[in-house]
Formats: sequence, C-alpha cells, structure tokens
Amino acid sequence: MSFETTRINPSELAALVGSRLCHDLVSPLGAIGNGVELLEMSGSFPGIEKSPELALIAEAVGAARDRIQAFRMAFGQARNDQRVGLPELGRLIDGLSSQGRLKLTLDAEGDFARTEVRMLLLAVMCIETAMPWGGQVVILRVGRGWRLVGDAQRMKPDDGLWSWLIADSTQPRRVPAPSEVQFALLAEAATQNGRRLACEIDDKGVEISF
Repeated sequence: MSFETTRINPSELAALVGSRLCHDLVSPLGAIGNGVELLEMSGSFPGIEKSPELALIAEAVGAARDRIQAFRMAFGQARNDQRVGLPELGRLIDGLSSQGRLKLTLDAEGDFARTEVRMLLLAVMCIETAMPWGGQVVILRVGRGWRLVGDAQRMKPDDGLWSWLIADSTQPRRVPAPSEVQFALLAEAATQNGRRLACEIDDKGVEISF
C-alpha cells in the first residue's frame, strides 16, 4: 500500500487526536471518582463522608468528567451513522453548563446523528465566548435542523471570530486562539455535512441555526 493511499485528511486526523486525548483523560478521572467513593464508605476515616472538602473534590471530578465527555463529542471523531439519544444529549449539555455561567435549555425529541450533536456542542461553545457574564440559551430542534437562541444582559462578541459563522460578513476572519477553535471547527463541520449555517448576533443576544 502506497503512502498516498494511507494519508488521512488533516481534519480527520485532528478529530482522532481529540478522541484519543479525551479518552485517556476520562480514565484517571473515573479512578479518582471511585477513590472518593471508597473513602466515603471506609470505616477507617469516621465522618469523612460528610466532609465539605471531600464533597468539593467529588463535585469537581464529576464536573470535569462530564465536560471532557462533551469535549470528546465536540472535538473527537464523529460519523453520520452514529446516533445519540436524548438522555445522552442532555448529559452532554449539562456537562458544558455544570460549572459555567450559561443556563442551557434543551427542547428536542428522538435521537440524532452524532455529526449534528457535534455541531450543536460547538455552537454552544461559540455562544459561551460572547456571554462571559452569563445568560440563557434555548436549544430547539426545528424539523431536521437546530436553532440556538441566546439572551444576555451583556454581550461581548468578537467580530473577527463570528465572521467564521456569517456567510456574507464583511469583517475579516481572524485566526482563533486555542480556546476559540470551535468557530473554525463549526464552519468546517457545516461545510462537510452540507448544512447551511446561519448566524445573527448583536448587543442583546445571538442566534445560530443549521
């Protein structure tokens, strides 16, 4: 087999790296969580199960594990023949919001292509950057597509980033920082999956649909 026939598309390679990193990070977090549970049940440390310090550790580990699972879906490999059920999608949404300032509300039924869910999580992360002081985001399933509507008292949009999601934007795109890579990934995912991406943002809120 020649080298040319075994080359991997750069975006697919990046997704494989994302999947690998998230997979390897989840395992030790699970071990820490199990260790906390064993400490709570241990008779060697009376009263430790009521310790606020241990409760804080357990909460932090759980939140980190949930967020990494959401990252694995957003930044990892996704095939259109893979499906995600509503309960799992709810957990992924909760994972993004558990320690953040956004209140996310999901209004959907059924199960969904993993590629759709990947775009959905990337869109939530994009909205998160424009609402650093918090806000509310409603995630709606509309026919075969999705609509995300965010409202906040204060917005902080970066035109150079949001131009990635606005087809007719006259604002030059800027190269995202590592914490902003979701903008470029969402734009690319929309193209790869044949989705028409629409976005509107102002000083009161934002709407993304695909």
